[in-house]
Amino acid sequence: MARLVLGIGISHTPMLNGSLEDWSRFIELDRRRAHLDKEGNGVTYDDLLAMADGPTAAQAAPEKLAARHAAAMSNLDRVRDAIRDAGLDSLIIVGDDQNELHGPGNMPCFLIYHGETIRNVPAVFNADRPEWSQRLSARYFESATPRDYPVDAGLAHHLIESLVEREFDIATADSLEPGRGEGHAFGFVHNRLLQGDALPVVPVFMNTYYPPNQATPRRCYRLGQAISEAVEDYGHDLRVGILASGGLSHFTVDEELDGAVMRALREKDAEALCTLPRNKLNSGSSEIRNWICATGALQSLPLRWSDYQPGYRTPAGTGTGLGFAIWSK
Repeated sequence: MARLVLGIGISHTPMLNGSLEDWSRFIELDRRRAHLDKEGNGVTYDDLLAMADGPTAAQAAPEKLAARHAAAMSNLDRVRDAIRDAGLDSLIIVGDDQNELHGPGNMPCFLIYHGETIRNVPAVFNADRPEWSQRLSARYFESATPRDYPVDAGLAHHLIESLVEREFDIATADSLEPGRGEGHAFGFVHNRLLQGDALPVVPVFMNTYYPPNQATPRRCYRLGQAISEAVEDYGHDLRVGILASGGLSHFTVDEELDGAVMRALREKDAEALCTLPRNKLNSGSSEIRNWICATGALQSLPLRWSDYQPGYRTPAGTGTGLGFAIWSK
């Protein structure tokens, strides 16, 4: 019988691909991107700057950036070590797609990829994107030539069939369009966590970002529960992990929201996760849904370690809530 032996929750922001010096450069992007405030209302960077109080603005001080960067890099290493030491046969990755493979013409709520391999390709960037930003985002992807990573197609097929039996409507794919590769949520795992290791994966795509078919938090949790049940029903002796890629709050750091998530993980408070306000789960913060799904699958595993770093990077309070968690036997 297959069994879940490891759970991981980790942010995949390009902040985790950069140096301390890079973190202060993000103001260049944050000044020109659209933002949401902590209630989900559209605002500009200047609006956020005007609303920021003294303590928020002070979070961008060099010494605070340095402390958070050091902690984040240490946490990244700790997660890498946990995956390496778990002796996994397969890793289920729950991630979102941001118009990398799917778009308005076809935006599945839940999709499981079941090809024999999944391709990661070198990144192509718009010419107006700053060099430093291109460099950080390129670390999700292959540097020179495409690479095909192994997929546990047998487990993927089983999950699809089992989830359909449990009345989940699962979209499927067994290949990618020519020239396309896996998105950054999955490339982060291959290139930043596995560092090229050929551990077979099962990519589970969730539409966290784009209305009108974002799943409710409760539906995400129930999907995780169903995935756990399906793994236990799989008639092969496998050590399986599940990893939530993305989050926490961004591009406006919301420590209250992130604190509620991390507290619910520690206390195994499913209802708190299932009732998170949906108006707060948009833009980058929508990726908290990936964590909710994985947590639903990890009811029987104890949370061994977690850490949270409020990844402020500008005086306006923009940045990423950096979450890290490990569940294991």
